[in-house]
Order: sequence, then structure tokens, then C-alpha cells
Amino acid sequence: MCLQDFEILSGDSLVAVWSNKELTVTNSQLLPQFLKRVQNADLWLETRAVDSHRPNSRMLKKALQMKERDDVATVIRANGATITDNYWVRPIGSNLKYSQVCFNAEYYQRRVSKSIAVLALSGSSRSFNYVADNETDLVAELTNIGSFEKCWKNIDGKWWLFKRANRREAFSEVFISKLCKIMRIDCAVYENAQSGYVKTLDFAAGKVNFEPAVAFMGENENYEDIVSELQVLCLSAIPDFVRMVFLDALVMNPDRHTANFGLLRNKKTGEYISFAPCFDHNMALISRGYPRGKVKGDMLIRMFKELIAAHPEYKSYIPGFTREMAEKAFVQTGMKAQKDTVVNYLMDRYEIIMDHL
Repeated sequence: MCLQDFEILSGDSLVAVWSNKELTVTNSQLLPQFLKRVQNADLWLETRAVDSHRPNSRMLKKALQMKERDDVATVIRANGATITDNYWVRPIGSNLKYSQVCFNAEYYQRRVSKSIAVLALSGSSRSFNYVADNETDLVAELTNIGSFEKCWKNIDGKWWLFKRANRREAFSEVFISKLCKIMRIDCAVYENAQSGYVKTLDFAAGKVNFEPAVAFMGENENYEDIVSELQVLCLSAIPDFVRMVFLDALVMNPDRHTANFGLLRNKKTGEYISFAPCFDHNMALISRGYPRGKVKGDMLIRMFKELIAAHPEYKSYIPGFTREMAEKAFVQTGMKAQKDTVVNYLMDRYEIIMDHL
């Protein structure tokens, strides 16, 4: 399916029509947030496309024998559907139902679907040939965004995202997930998947829609601007946003772009519920190597301290942190790393963050 004009739906509710490059909204309550901010459906679809710079995504498109491989055509090939929300598209006037395009456990039981997942994750030549020889209408990996090779797998009725990671990246993801639980910071569950991969549980779980911050912020990562927007969209999300940027400063996570955090939204009413769990820390902590020399203040620490200075009342949202917490999280990972180096690094950063706060 390659369309220039199409209907946009949330579940089986029609929310807008894109025709002749104009958006006609039929249900503003359920409309994707991106389309409320930027009334351009093509640009919205582009944000849902698999990263074409990933080698395995190019292999997948070739195996599927896609004639058009730009971002819009790629997403439309998957009916615009993703695993983390219930938005999708169909031809104008079509009777297609959401149950026919969504990615459920039954979808993953098909051998071709599993082969697509293996191809997207590992680039297996065997999977490439199997996908090429077997047609399928549903392809979840075409809307699996992000720059690292990854795939969705359905295990016991739950979706897990498997992502390529070296040992330091995998440790950083799993350790930070464990640490967050101890510190009572809402974070996605991460586990070591062995063999060069890490896996994380889908926190939307088919019950809510995940709206990434790019939907309401574009590429603007300014903390003050984000807070201003959260005051309008979901005031209750601010404490968790503060905890997230504190965490980023603590573990030195430079990759908190607007596709890496967001809000959870009620699928039936469109109401914003809460801040989404923190996720994607594979460029934090020791992922790019162990720290060397004395820890000094940096951009992330400065940005966090500036936010607290502008909003002293937010200081109460900062979670407690101790050496014992870091050591406990380390043990819980069950993974090998330089324990003293990791713990001391975090303690040094925490001291700088809290100094004169």
C-alpha cells in the first residue's frame, strides 16, 4: 500500500483525514499529539519510520521487495501501526479494522514474523532469504525507530524490545534500570539478553499510548521549555521529568533527545495520564568506556542545577542516593564490570550535583 491520501485512526476511531496535503481533523481528543502541533501527516509518519541508516533495515526493505523506501512509504507499508500506540492509517473509505493491522501475539507466532525480527536484529542471511520468499502484510519492524539494530519479540504474551549492545552498553542499561527501582525512579525494565543484546519490556503494554516528547516539543530539548509544555499537557508529569534529568546528570546520559522520553495517554479518552518510564540509557555511565581522572562538573550537571535554581520547589522531587544503593544495583545486575570505578564515579557526580544546590 502506497498512499498520498489516507485516513488516520486511533484504534477504530477515525481522528483525521489527510487529503491533497491538507489535514481535516474529525476527533481532536484522540488525535496524535504531533498532528495537533504540526498539521502535516507526512511529517508525522516520518517520525514513525525505522531508521534507514541501520544496515539491517535496508536489508529488510530489500527482502520485502519494497519499490518505494522513503520514510513515508515505509511506514505506510506497515499501515502506520506501531507496538507502543494504537495510531494507524488506511485508504480513504476503507473498511479495514485495527484488529487486522495491529501487532499482537498471534502476529508474532507466524514464522515469517519471527524471521523478520531476526533479520532486523542480526541481519541473518537465512532470515533474509526466508522473508524474501514469503509474503506478509504486517511488518512491525518498519516502525521500530532508533539508531541501534533492534527488534520486537513477543514472549508469553508480552512484547520485549531486543537491542544490540556491547558488554558496557548492556551493563549500563541493566544497572541503571536496577538503580532506578532502588531509588524509586520510574524506569523501563531492562535485562541482559546475552550474546550481544539487551532487552526491555514494552511499558505501554497495549493499555496506553506512548507519546514521545518529539510530538509536543519537536527537537527542542530545553528543560525550561519542556516544563512549560508539561504544565499545559500534564502537570503531574513534572516531578518525574525532574527525576529523569537528575538521573541523566547522575549517570552521565548525553542521549536524552525528544524521542527518548514522553508521556502516557489514555487510549479511549486521549487524556494524558503520566510521564512515561525512563528508558534508553545505552550511551550512559560506562557505555563509552570507564571514566578517567577526577570527575568535574559538565553540561548535564550544569543544566540540572540551573533547572533547580529556577524552580527551588523542584528540589523536593530529587530522590535519595547512597553508595549502598549503587552497590546493591551492581550486585543485582549479575554482570561483570569494575564495581569500585562505577560506584565511585556515581558518588563523585552526586556530590557535585548536590553541592550548593
